[in-house]
Amino acid sequence: MLNVGVLGAGHLGKIHLRLLNESNKYKLVGFYDANEENAKKVEAEFGYKYYNSIDALIDAVDVVDIVTPTLSHYDCARQAISKGKHIFIEKPITNTVEEAETLRTLVAEHHVKGQVGHVERYNPAFKAIKGQLKNPMFIETHRLAEFNPRGTDVPVVLDLMIHDIDVILSVVNSKVKHVSASGVSVISETPDIANARIEFKNGCVANLTASRISLKNMRKTRFFQKDAYISVDFLEKKCEVVKMKDAPKTPGDFDMILQNAEGLKKQIYFDNPQIENNNAILEELETFAESIVNNTTPIVTLHDGTEALRVATMIIDQF
Repeated sequence: MLNVGVLGAGHLGKIHLRLLNESNKYKLVGFYDANEENAKKVEAEFGYKYYNSIDALIDAVDVVDIVTPTLSHYDCARQAISKGKHIFIEKPITNTVEEAETLRTLVAEHHVKGQVGHVERYNPAFKAIKGQLKNPMFIETHRLAEFNPRGTDVPVVLDLMIHDIDVILSVVNSKVKHVSASGVSVISETPDIANARIEFKNGCVANLTASRISLKNMRKTRFFQKDAYISVDFLEKKCEVVKMKDAPKTPGDFDMILQNAEGLKKQIYFDNPQIENNNAILEELETFAESIVNNTTPIVTLHDGTEALRVATMIIDQF
């Protein structure tokens, strides 16, 4: 088992603490939180050991789980890496692309592993259909959330849309060619609603919408590719796969047949995969442990996190 410590005991940090404490791949050593009052409250309520300095916690563990505000990600990660510790770091990886690039260099120099917490990669609905995504050419995402003051210190692109940016970059095998975007601040000092269009060199286009001032929650992505339409509901953990194939010469009574203007007939059929429920946060933490033990590449690398941040920054620069 790997000794692990958590930096940050806010809302998400407490979830990480609970899951790491339950995991059979880690031994939870303790945590650090800059808010001493909150830290002692968490220690008293849950029994996790509170360390009163970042250095003391880092020295006591093999893996550092960074669940602090984004502005402190870089400093926390740099301290951990410089002491030869593996790092799991919540999204977005850092506040700037330059900081992210530096962390990638430091990880290589110190021969440690790093993973970024882009948890939607582990969403069971996305996992169920990822193998069926073959060169999608149009992608549409909607990630809408009811207003919550937590997270409004950063633009909605870094708070919400970056989830979809990472998912898209993981399935489109092409470089970004052009980005256009608009964003509007309604309640916060930074944009609360944003729309972006990402054009890739292979011709794929992705249209993304994110809002944190909606009346209902929605996290849906639709992929369109040759002879297939694939939709993923990340919130409800459901998916739908609609495919087309050449129509049989003698269609059955219940076959769905489309005919285009040239007379070509296609049969529509559903190929919905089995969805295996999981705890996505626990799975991302435990697969990181496996990558350390087996010396394999983490599923969401620091490179992945850097590229997601790079595209998110390109979008924000358009506002």
